[in-house]
This record gives sequence, C-alpha cells and structure tokens, in this order.
Amino acid sequence: MSIQNGLLHSVQAIEEHYSAGDYIFREESTPLFYYQIVTGEVKLNSYKEDGKEFIQDILSDNSCFGESMLILGKPYTVNAVALTKCTVLKISRDQFFQLLQEHPDNFLNMYTALSEKTTEKLVLMQKISSQNAEERLVELMNQMKESKENKERYSFEIPHTRQQLASLTGLSLETTIRVIKRMEKDEILIIKNGKIFY
Repeated sequence: MSIQNGLLHSVQAIEEHYSAGDYIFREESTPLFYYQIVTGEVKLNSYKEDGKEFIQDILSDNSCFGESMLILGKPYTVNAVALTKCTVLKISRDQFFQLLQEHPDNFLNMYTALSEKTTEKLVLMQKISSQNAEERLVELMNQMKESKENKERYSFEIPHTRQQLASLTGLSLETTIRVIKRMEKDEILIIKNGKIFY
C-alpha cells in the first residue's frame, strides 16, 4: 500500500536519494518518519548471531516500509537498506498521522495492506519452520506470483537472486541452488538465461 506521491508532497515530503548499500534506517533505532519508495529497491533485513543475513522483504517502486513500527512507536526490528540506487519520500510521524486523519481512505488501505502482510508472513513462517526446503521456496514464489494477473505456469519471472531467495527463506545458498535445480528437473519452474520463471 502506498500513499499518492502528490499527497505526500502536499505535506512537504522530503525526497532523499540513496546508493546501493546505504542504510535508510537501522534496527533498534526510533521510527521518526513514514518512508515510501519512488524508484529503486529496498531490502528489510536482520542478522542472526552468527552474522548470517535474514531478508524479511524486498520492496520496490511505490512501496512503503517501516510503517508498522512508526504506528506502534516502537524501535525498528529490521534494517532498511537500499539494494539499488533509490529515491525515497519521507514525512514526519506527526505529518503521517495528520494525513491519515484528513484522508481516512488511506488509513483503511494501510490497515488492509498491513493485515495482508501479516497473514503472508504467518503462512511463510509456517513453511520456513518446515525442514522441507522446497516447500519454503514454493511458498515464497507463490506469494510473489499471487498478485499477478497471469497465473499460468512459468509466466512469472522471479525478481530475486538465488542469494536473496536463500536469505528470504532462511536456507543456505548451496541448498537453495540445489533445490532450484531439482525443481527445474521436476518441471516446477524453468530457468532461462539464468533467470527463474515460476
């Protein structure tokens, strides 16, 4: 869910530019702003005790992020890191709440989007807790493809690298590569020019 850029600009949104690898906010910091991507990709991640990265989500154009912690007023549980060159709009917490009061349709849309995200995460967490690596990857790919109109087999190009798929599902890169090859052999997906189609 996103708020119209024009509406954000009407409340003096600040436009910021980030390079790949730049932190937009860090885990444990206090939420002060509502963030929305104009262009580029942002990953939400955290690190396990052994230093292994766990990617919570990868977001692109018109996606907002960090809004649940902003609403709750609790420290971020993840980092937000630019994956590519990004342009991001941000407004202060006070401006955000004022905007939602003045435009209740945005509040309803945001509430619905947060509910959908929560449901998706619960389903994914159930699959991730499974020992079956293929189930984890299939569930993630199903969630990515769900919003697309074309549901035909092999119609959706997975927009993430194998490393990102591994981090999103809590698998090792080696396991992810091995399972993807097996899934290709079993005709669950196809690989063309290094790209995965599901």
